[in-house]
Amino acid sequence: MSMRKRGRARRREALVAKIDMNSLIDLTFLLLVVFIVTLPTLEQSVHVVLPTGKTNKAQTDKTKTVSVSIDKFGKLFIGEAPTTHDDLKASLEKSVAADPEVNVLIRGDIGASYGDVYDVVKIAKDCNVKHLGLVSKEN
Repeated sequence: MSMRKRGRARRREALVAKIDMNSLIDLTFLLLVVFIVTLPTLEQSVHVVLPTGKTNKAQTDKTKTVSVSIDKFGKLFIGEAPTTHDDLKASLEKSVAADPEVNVLIRGDIGASYGDVYDVVKIAKDCNVKHLGLVSKEN
């Protein structure tokens, strides 16, 4: 009878639950890589090749910034949403009415025509935007 008890005791000791951490570590690294790869595209998904130049560092408050992008075909975007000249004017007027100190950043593609960029600057000035900036890449 003592042999049976010893055998059962050994079986109970052998049934120790273990959690395999390898799959959890793999999942953690997978999520880390996904976030590292996708985070830069979430900021600005409109592909614009910015001109290069030496500029001062702009200090902008993200809550008070409107980003207007112009691609090489002359299409306008507010943030990531496509827009027209009339909708851009209405949106800027609404932003200025809500906060007169709003920052408007124009991201013009290097292949965009001067006239397209000038039209956006003119619309911004017509809407009484006080803080207007042209975005470029640093050398």
